[in-house]
Amino acid sequence: MTLSENFVINQLKAKDATTLHLFLFNNTDRLSKFFPLTLSSNETIEKSVAYIEEKNNEIERKVNFTFAIKELDTQKIAGLIIIKKIDWEDKIGELAYCIGSDFEGKGLVTKAVKAISGFAYDELDLKTLQIIAHKTNLGSVKVAQKCDFIWKRTLLNEFTPVGEPPLDMELYEHTNVK
Repeated sequence: MTLSENFVINQLKAKDATTLHLFLFNNTDRLSKFFPLTLSSNETIEKSVAYIEEKNNEIERKVNFTFAIKELDTQKIAGLIIIKKIDWEDKIGELAYCIGSDFEGKGLVTKAVKAISGFAYDELDLKTLQIIAHKTNLGSVKVAQKCDFIWKRTLLNEFTPVGEPPLDMELYEHTNVK
């Protein structure tokens, strides 16, 4: 999926292991609270190879869909966008995303959410997408709003960061109207 002249969304490939590892390593501080499992699964390049293999298996099994936001010129991973917690019966999926500090503020996540939403609706036949964000994560909240996701409610004790008390999270939804 093309996001702009120099950015695409692609399925992760084994050759992306080094750039994935570096992306996560270079953004550990900003991702540690909400992406601890992704970070621990990519602590080494070898772990990144296994992570990519697992994520591609999940796509084949239609469990989760993890994609890289990549810069075409450098093949550098700028971020990740994921469709997860898919309920095939009710046709609902949750979007999760992260962006590297070098690429923040360029509108890439907004473009990625719009592109992946089209994929989720057209290719996966999902009807509703959700974004769950903490109210202090202003970037994520802005992405949800710019992509026409509607705030639904506060989810009490929805997410527990490592070594911290549970956090209330905000639920945003977008329904495909065909």
